Amino acid sequence: MTALAREYAEDHGSNPSAITVRELSRRITSLLSVPQTQNVWLTAELSDVRQSGGHCYMELIDKNEATGAIDARLRGIIWAGNYSRLNSRFAAYTGGQRLATGIKVMVKGSINYHASFGMSFVINDIDPSFTLGDIERRRIEILSRLRQEGILDLNKSLEWNVPTLRIAVISAAGAAGYGDFINQLYGNSSSLRFVARLFPAVMQGERTAASVIEALDAVNERIDDWDCVVIIRGGGATSDLVSFDNYDLAANVAQFPIPVIVGIGHERDVTVLDYIANMRVKTPTAAAEWLIANAERQLEELRRVAADMLRAVNDKLSGCKTQLAYIEGQLPVAPVAALDRMKARLRGASSSLIAATTGRIAPALARLDQVPASIQLALANTLGRRRDKLSAASTLLDALSPMATLRRGYTITRVNGKAVTSVDDIKPGDTIVTSIYNGVVQSCVTNIKPVKQ
Repeated sequence: MTALAREYAEDHGSNPSAITVRELSRRITSLLSVPQTQNVWLTAELSDVRQSGGHCYMELIDKNEATGAIDARLRGIIWAGNYSRLNSRFAAYTGGQRLATGIKVMVKGSINYHASFGMSFVINDIDPSFTLGDIERRRIEILSRLRQEGILDLNKSLEWNVPTLRIAVISAAGAAGYGDFINQLYGNSSSLRFVARLFPAVMQGERTAASVIEALDAVNERIDDWDCVVIIRGGGATSDLVSFDNYDLAANVAQFPIPVIVGIGHERDVTVLDYIANMRVKTPTAAAEWLIANAERQLEELRRVAADMLRAVNDKLSGCKTQLAYIEGQLPVAPVAALDRMKARLRGASSSLIAATTGRIAPALARLDQVPASIQLALANTLGRRRDKLSAASTLLDALSPMATLRRGYTITRVNGKAVTSVDDIKPGDTIVTSIYNGVVQSCVTNIKPVKQ
């Protein structure tokens, strides 16, 4: 015996007590068989739902609301004896919804531990109202968020191109619904020439939302090539439509730049996309019928506009033809009549000119004849007045002349050419010149005698 073996034997004894797996399983079973684990109601999200041998197997999970990570999981089973009954009642109550991955349920059952298969929760009852309420609650939350963000009605408000013939189709490749859509579209009785292209996507399961968004992105890359988008999926389990109640997908459809038509499931089926798409129809075939009817309406409107244009053009042409015929009839006589009218107007203008000239010239000539006499009279009057003024000025000038003063006995004495007005202006010995009426006297001053004032 090795030293390690001897040490282990000393600690645990040479024959340690042990139990079998079966015994441990029995003990676990006895521990789990308590009222707290039997016939209890449990809320969970279903995952990995599958059927085998009439039984239904699944995982019951709880997710962290913040991160979406799975916090807890438990294996669930509905035995065949209960599954058919529970599934039918659940579908009837929820409008066709089947037990499927992704939905939330409230189930009643008991914890069971099996030696070979481990622990599981055996379901014996289900409350459909809880699932229906959760689906509706999630749908209302998505629509409320879209409304708060202001994008709920964006796609609904888009106007349709005229005509709407270029169709981008999002559907599962090879799906019967897509085939029905194409057959209906291309086989229309009006021989409308549609152009449709498939943008394949997964239309059920957990990848549905992401796959449809990828297809929308592919359409958006060549958005000018298309008039609208059609998202279609044929009939099937209502549970498959849960994936379409997705916020990210709804936001993409709501903000898509061209109108979106949604034809998913049956008439009774409703998803979030039905509330936000520009047009909601019941089935893929109904989507094709709507597009055909819409194109026919647009074509009829174009025909009506074309007919109105043709009628307006014909009316205009008819009026022009009538006017042209009238002009053609008037053409031979119109120039002669026009010349006659112009000659008559010219004669009338000539007569008026002569009359007007005669009436104005005669008075002007009479006034002209009177002009010479008027000029002579005015000249004589003017000359007379000027002579009288001149005579009066001469008389006044003569009266004011220094000679007139001298004639009255006055003299003018000058010294050095300046008139003497005061004895202060002269001094003895100065030679003075005295002007009298009829001559000049030159004297020498010998004595000056001032006169007292």
